[in-house]
Amino acid sequence: MIILVTGGYGFIGSNFITYFLNRHKNIKIINIDKLTYAGELSNLHEINNNPNYVFVKGDICDRNLIENLFAKYDFNGVIHFAAESHVDNSIKNPNEFINTNVLGTFNLLDVAKNHWMLLPHQIKPKHKASRFLHISTDEVYGTLGDEGLFTEETPYAPNSPYSASKASSDFIVRSYFHTYGLNVVTTNCSNNYGPKQHDEKLIPTIIRKALSNEPIPIYGDGENIRDWLYVEDHCEGINLAFNKGITGETYNIGGKNERNNLYIANTICSILDEVLPKKKPYKDQISFVKDRPGHDYRYAIDASKIENDLEWVSKENFESGIRKTIDWYIKKYQE
Repeated sequence: MIILVTGGYGFIGSNFITYFLNRHKNIKIINIDKLTYAGELSNLHEINNNPNYVFVKGDICDRNLIENLFAKYDFNGVIHFAAESHVDNSIKNPNEFINTNVLGTFNLLDVAKNHWMLLPHQIKPKHKASRFLHISTDEVYGTLGDEGLFTEETPYAPNSPYSASKASSDFIVRSYFHTYGLNVVTTNCSNNYGPKQHDEKLIPTIIRKALSNEPIPIYGDGENIRDWLYVEDHCEGINLAFNKGITGETYNIGGKNERNNLYIANTICSILDEVLPKKKPYKDQISFVKDRPGHDYRYAIDASKIENDLEWVSKENFESGIRKTIDWYIKKYQE
């Protein structure tokens, strides 16, 4: 089996490729990545010599390249991570998000459909099991109040150019299932954290600023709440959805770890006080900055569908996962 993974040098994609190759010795992965600022070659240094891994530098918006890769490798699956994902960047530069997240997803779907299918709802015999797995986000559902959880039935209400572009890509995936019968599955995850995340994201920023003795910026009053999912738990959910998910279904993957941003900062500071003590507590560096436009108050996922249907279990709670994460970043930032 040969699988195309998009965006495999990014945070979640690189964790997934390592995880997947370790568990499936007979599967070959072709990783296409544009290597934007968010792609990091060192994220996959441990598998550079793996005979079941091939890297192709390229853009999913390049239709000819995608067609040529399908012709060359005759893929049995696509696991689609590649996306612009930083909300702040989407506010400043929304066009990049529309191009990559909408047009790029369309290109992949359309080429896969043409390669795997003879006609709508008529799959080529050798591609009966070929599947397109689309990785999305809980941000497509908008924002929650103090109570409630996002389920797979929650109406979409994206509030940023980023979440709107991901919602658009979700709907294109859905349309290729209903119109053409393409074997698709979508996963919508909560906020991921763990090793290899880009420096611009919240948790790496807190750790990096703390270690460099700089102000730790927290938007608004720090009360915005997210459901935090350790990246390796997410990788197992993706693995299950790809191998056991029902065609056309969506699975929400969440960590059941609701924490507000100020709690995240204080927890990281208190762990750093233990492992790398200094004269003043790290929390003295926390500073509040102007909130970003359209900042959603709360996200939280009901993951009972993937837990019940695919027997997925989250192994890490936030307090265990954040210690592993801090250890990894201390090594990175002290190198």
